[in-house]
Amino acid sequence: MTSLTDSYAHCQAVAKARARNFYYSFILLPPEQKNAMCAVYAFMRYCDDLSDEPGATHSAMDRWRAALTTALAGGPANPGDDHPMWPAFLDSVARYNIPHQYFHDMIAGVESDLEPRVIRTFDELYRYCYQVASVVGLTTIHIFGFTSPDALPLAEKCGIAFQLTNILRDVKEDAELGRVYLPSEDLQRFGVSADDLKQALRTEQFGRLMEFELARARRYYDESAPLLQLIEPRSRPSLWALIEIYSNLLDHIAEAHYDVLLRRISLSTTEKLWIVCRAAMGWI
Repeated sequence: MTSLTDSYAHCQAVAKARARNFYYSFILLPPEQKNAMCAVYAFMRYCDDLSDEPGATHSAMDRWRAALTTALAGGPANPGDDHPMWPAFLDSVARYNIPHQYFHDMIAGVESDLEPRVIRTFDELYRYCYQVASVVGLTTIHIFGFTSPDALPLAEKCGIAFQLTNILRDVKEDAELGRVYLPSEDLQRFGVSADDLKQALRTEQFGRLMEFELARARRYYDESAPLLQLIEPRSRPSLWALIEIYSNLLDHIAEAHYDVLLRRISLSTTEKLWIVCRAAMGWI
């Protein structure tokens, strides 16, 4: 069994190597909170990897779900389930009293990606975004600390904003994998087909579609903005930096005239570090 110290070290290494945007905000937190964020991220990362790896199956997700249930209940790990993430993850969940259902929702969300993805309505997209992103926001505010119940729906909306941003950035990459997250009702409304996305056809219709979807994402950023004042003051720089990174990514997509079909749009390391510096110095 991995020791608690080694488990946290493992989770920190995973977050540092894989959390392209999240890790920049983690470093603004006190050590205990940073460790918990890394532990939760390591769990989420493993869930994503299970769904993305070649030959991914529902049976693998079922085994991981069963391992989660056993671990959260305090039972011994099954052979093959003694992942080095578990001690740190379980310590963080208990320390910050994080509801267990969030982690089951995460598994359900990533498992849905095992099949070719076609989403018909925004309601369906919202449910998917809730499972893979809003529950992450709800989990993290327990680590950030909050007292008002008003923080919960705002964290949900913040997660929706982040996931919509990811979806808009990854339109072509997802389409090539058979995953079209933009609702069919929106594609039909603007005269864009799934094949257009796979073939990277930049039409006027695609531009109007992206303009519509970006405006929707921005509304969720605006609606979730009061969340920053509802978490503990010492955590605000971290959340501010995370929101700033993601909202700036959305701005970059717009500034690039929605050129997501031909290249991956991202923030540079310098841009991210500048955001972190501003947060650390209280320029928020």
